[in-house]
Amino acid sequence: MVDENPAVVALVKSLGLQAHVEGGYFRRTFQADHRDKLQTEYGPRFSMTSIYYLLTERAPVGHWHRNRSDILHFYHRGDPISYYLIHPDGTLQKVVMGPDPEAGHSLQLAVKGGTWKASHLDPAMTLGAGYGLISEAVAPGFEYEDMRLGEREHLLQQFPQHAEQVRAFSQD
Repeated sequence: MVDENPAVVALVKSLGLQAHVEGGYFRRTFQADHRDKLQTEYGPRFSMTSIYYLLTERAPVGHWHRNRSDILHFYHRGDPISYYLIHPDGTLQKVVMGPDPEAGHSLQLAVKGGTWKASHLDPAMTLGAGYGLISEAVAPGFEYEDMRLGEREHLLQQFPQHAEQVRAFSQD
């Protein structure tokens, strides 16, 4: 593991996390395999899945991606995480998930399927933890073929008005 923060090392180990293609670390914690799968236009899906998701100072960005399914995010601990959402109509929204609702932080965030999203630990908002831990519940359940990673040039063509955020949080 490349992260040297003892709290991050302990969380990665105790939660059984691994590197995620979007950035950060994750582990699937639940899939509704006790129920019949839902039949969707893209094939059968679990009715719900969930994961832990961890961003760290060494892996601070969850790069632009879009999911077909709706996702509920739940803040757990650490530093605030800023989410940028580009809705299907092109509207950009920023939501900060964190521990302090009085400071405008959200403890939960609902993201509708078809919305582009990116996340990051903002050094200007650090509380000193060096990480931010959330979980996500996805319905219908997550499958990799239902996710699309954002390609910088495609997103810049589609959303030139959000070029600063596209460049900041894309992998290209």
